[in-house]
Amino acid sequence: MPDAVIAVENLSKSYLLGHRVDRQGRSRYTALRDVIGREARNFARKTFDVVRGRQVLQGDEVEEFWALRNVSFEVKQGEVVGIIGRNGAGKSTLLKILSRITEPTAGRVVLRGRVASLLEVGTGFHPELTGRENIFLNGAILGMTRREIATKFDAIVAFAEVEKFLDTPVKRYSSGMYVRLAFAVAAHLQPDILVVDEVLAVGDAEFQQKCLGKMDEVSRREGRTVLFVSHNMGVIGKLCPTAIWLDQGSIRQQGAAGAVIREYLAKGVLNLGRVVKLDNLPRQYAEGDELRLRSVEWLCDLPLRHGEKVKARFIFETSAPVANLAIGIGFCDVGGKRILTYDTDLHDGYRPNFPRPGVYTVDVTIDALPLQPDTYMLDIGCRSGDSNSLDYIPCALQLEVVAGPGTPSFISKRSSGVRLESRCTWNLATSPNFPPADQIVPAISTKVHS
Repeated sequence: MPDAVIAVENLSKSYLLGHRVDRQGRSRYTALRDVIGREARNFARKTFDVVRGRQVLQGDEVEEFWALRNVSFEVKQGEVVGIIGRNGAGKSTLLKILSRITEPTAGRVVLRGRVASLLEVGTGFHPELTGRENIFLNGAILGMTRREIATKFDAIVAFAEVEKFLDTPVKRYSSGMYVRLAFAVAAHLQPDILVVDEVLAVGDAEFQQKCLGKMDEVSRREGRTVLFVSHNMGVIGKLCPTAIWLDQGSIRQQGAAGAVIREYLAKGVLNLGRVVKLDNLPRQYAEGDELRLRSVEWLCDLPLRHGEKVKARFIFETSAPVANLAIGIGFCDVGGKRILTYDTDLHDGYRPNFPRPGVYTVDVTIDALPLQPDTYMLDIGCRSGDSNSLDYIPCALQLEVVAGPGTPSFISKRSSGVRLESRCTWNLATSPNFPPADQIVPAISTKVHS
């Protein structure tokens, strides 16, 4: 389309993977002639690869892996498009091709305008240069003059909140400082297309919200195009009107973000195991890595039941002293919208200290689960004090709530939401002094359980 600033046509990307074959299971001994023959074949293959200008691989066998296959879509100017999918779906490969970091194997990409990318910590920065020098370097890469960069310099520094470290080499920055400056540069130096990966997960929650607000501003007010990859369905649904779902290198669905997210989560696998490992799940960190959530162990029957007791044990590991710790769990609908939250410190404000590194647990009990029968996503997070996020895993688990033995039939239907008990006082006696019907003001007297 003429007004498309990004046009992707039948895009494919393949990689060659080398594997070393272990033959020890076939024979007790490996003869010297086998070793010499194998190494000779590998040497010949590598020499041939060098002559042909191809990738040199280690290993005895070569496998072709397609990270993307026949991907096509278009993005118009000013659109904000979310890209979702599980790990290994091809999201990062797609963004690297769009950012001209990686060449496609087949197909083509047409980009109209300057592209600023934030794909991983350190993208586009020279570690030996200072923060000040890297701002001007990135601007020059985007094709801006020194005067144009200077007009944006103060806004970049103020947004990144790194004034004290401007003349320090960025190799000495923490990961959070690195990302703050990198995002500020990418968002303020007037790119036509802004490409952002999950790297924004590095940093505190306040700065993440600041970044999301800036992306919304550059798209709505300044008419720039944004491609945003995230595993946080709530953020995708809030920020992106449209979404693309990648599955095993191909587009599974694209369209309105709400519909795509619902289908994506509905096709997910329910976590029915009693112990769920959290180590390999996408997460959002604050600066530092002093605490990491390791697993969840259900100490109650599965699936969870409406109105019944729920008990779960959360296992976490600390690598440094942690003070004033609290853990929160949030139930979201399949669209990623938070419905219900429980915090360990809400009732009495108690937040324990952990002065020594180690593995610890906390048991969380819900006396009567108020969620209606449906499928839900579970967010899990840890914080120190009121707002210092230590570890946060959005959509960590997908689980099902079914009707319990005491669930009324009128709420047994699958409809996400929370039903809470209340105490009501009904006055069924007729009063002779009751006002005429046309003068009645509707009122309900209730008292809700605390």
